[in-house]
Amino acid sequence: MLNTFLGCSGNPHIGVILLIEAFIYLLEDIKYMPSAFVLINTEIGAEEEILQELRKISNVKEAYVVYGVYDIIAKVEAENMDKLKEIISWKIRRLDKVRSTLTMLVVSGES
Repeated sequence: MLNTFLGCSGNPHIGVILLIEAFIYLLEDIKYMPSAFVLINTEIGAEEEILQELRKISNVKEAYVVYGVYDIIAKVEAENMDKLKEIISWKIRRLDKVRSTLTMLVVSGES
């Protein structure tokens, strides 16, 4: 079977080229979406207000009020790393009543 695939038309290089092209085709279908979890500190009592503002940002896929050192955790996804940086820097961190953030970039795991 492998000999048949690799030996298409009697030329083993054609089979390898077809295999590489199939692999590239599959990779084009896989959309890697850079993502990050952003931990947010808000002004006292502003958690729900900030949560509602975050939910208006299309790249914020999930957002929750939490107990602990931070007030809110948000999952953010974007088409590329530059867009992710822009969303966090210019849309999330600039919200009124956001005091500070800590961003954790996702490097592996389920999507």
